[in-house]
Amino acid sequence: MFKNLTTKQVAIYLTALITFFAAIFMICFILLFKNESSIISLGILITVFLFICYFSISYLLQRFVFRKINLIYKIISKKQFADQEDFVVEGNFDKVNTQVARWAADTEREIKDLKDLEDYRRNFVGNLSHELKTPIFAIQGYLLTLLDGALYDEKINKKYIKKAANNVERLQHIVDDLEIIHQLESGNVVLMLSTFDIRALVLEVFDDFKFIAEKKNIKLLLKEGESASTAVMADKQRIRSVLSNLIMNSIKYNEVNGSTVVSFDNLDHKILVEISDDGIGINEKHLKHLFDRFYRVDESRSRDQGGSGLGLAIVKHIVESHGQNINVRSTEGVGSSFGFTLLKGNQ
Repeated sequence: MFKNLTTKQVAIYLTALITFFAAIFMICFILLFKNESSIISLGILITVFLFICYFSISYLLQRFVFRKINLIYKIISKKQFADQEDFVVEGNFDKVNTQVARWAADTEREIKDLKDLEDYRRNFVGNLSHELKTPIFAIQGYLLTLLDGALYDEKINKKYIKKAANNVERLQHIVDDLEIIHQLESGNVVLMLSTFDIRALVLEVFDDFKFIAEKKNIKLLLKEGESASTAVMADKQRIRSVLSNLIMNSIKYNEVNGSTVVSFDNLDHKILVEISDDGIGINEKHLKHLFDRFYRVDESRSRDQGGSGLGLAIVKHIVESHGQNINVRSTEGVGSSFGFTLLKGNQ
């Protein structure tokens, strides 16, 4: 009952309570007198006192207590409920308490998100600088060596020029990948949706990486029983990029004589595609950052394997641009499994 009182009702009840005790005091005082005229005079006096007391206390409460409290609530409500500006002022205290608690929780979450975003920005700038400096310094070193006289040494001039060209190509890959991420994030990429067989596409990607896999004697397999075609609705070229990134990573970080297995699971109106391997696996502490730009679990090994460090970030953005999700499960020393969903297509 009392928790649903409005600010005005609280003012009224507090005023009534105070005037009630004042009236009791006045009545007790009157009973001490037996003179009838004195009783009538004091009766009139108490009536006047009640009115004065009521309005005075009501005014003071509204002016110096509730108005200041309501000002705070109103500021909060304006920030949280732009279309309900007067909700807090006229609402009851129970609702006010709920809204303020929610506002406090939301504000705390926003502050945490801003701090995380700032940390992410700082790390991203540092990682980008590091990724760019590596090929730039290499190019600079090769060119300066050539300018110092090696240009006329037939034994090394072509070799150094080729190495400089390779690092220029690496820079170009980084810039291209950054541009792709920017387009995906800004929504400037229009998806060319079509219905296609995801199983057939996986086999095509297997053919693309067959030679690389054979170098490490890694088997590229479809899960047993995955013989029927599986139609999905998506941008075929973008999904090819997703599969290429995930399968290539599986080969890179797999052990010799290992295997990469792709499976498809029916999830009502979606298809879950999983790429699993029995490779080195990933420590749990790295999993939440795995899709961050330039994040590398093992920096030295990752750079030796090549790549811009943006592959998984691109994969995540492509999958999410389809309105779907991607996740990863991994156990260090056992293997990893990347899974993403796609909408079913009409066969």
